[in-house]
Parts: sequence; C-alpha cells; structure tokens
Amino acid sequence: VQLVDSGGGSVQPGESLRLSCAASGFAFSSSAMSWYRQAPGKARELVAAIDSAGGNKDYADSVKGRFTISRDNAQNMVYLQMSSVKPEDTGVYYCNTGRWYGKTYYSLDYWGKGTLVTVSS
Repeated sequence: VQLVDSGGGSVQPGESLRLSCAASGFAFSSSAMSWYRQAPGKARELVAAIDSAGGNKDYADSVKGRFTISRDNAQNMVYLQMSSVKPEDTGVYYCNTGRWYGKTYYSLDYWGKGTLVTVSS
C-alpha cells in the first residue's frame, strides 16, 4: 500500500487549497478513503471520509460546509477541497485508507507521509 499526499502550503484565512492523494498497491476502487489531520500538540483527527463509490461522505463538524472530499477511481486519486480556511485548520494532513460499515468509517493502518497546511495572516 502506498499513499502519496500532496498539495499543502501556506495560505491566508478565507482562501482555498486542494489536497491530493495518489494511491497504489491495493484495490482502491473497493476501498473507503479519508483525510486526517494533526495540529501541533494535538491528536490526529478524522477530517473527512468517503466510501468506495463516492456515494457516502462524512465530515468532522468543524469542517462541514467548508471542505469537500472526492475521489477519482479511474485515476486512483482522492482529494480534499478546502475552502474558507481558518487558522485552526493548520496541521499536517494525512491520506488514509479504510473500510466503510453502515455509516461509519474505520481506518486501516496505512498512511501517507502527510502534507503541511498552514493558515495564517
């Protein structure tokens, strides 16, 4: 399993950013995917998840209405479109693969190396 996340950078509050994750080495189109983030001094948290077909999505309350997760099964890619970013969105964002059961995403222990997002004026 290989997950290569990219697209991070420094942005100002209110701006937008799109993260990308290139996946390989597993049955991507049959796998749920997600984005986690870890802010300085805090635990890693689930930001957004999407099932294998892209029909079900789940978001952390803190990003609902601002972030959108999507996937391209033909290209083995998953994306996180971040809009109206806030300073509290700062952190390292990690791509993850897992399973979707019912309405819940369960992560597997496969992670990208992370991409840093810094939101500051």
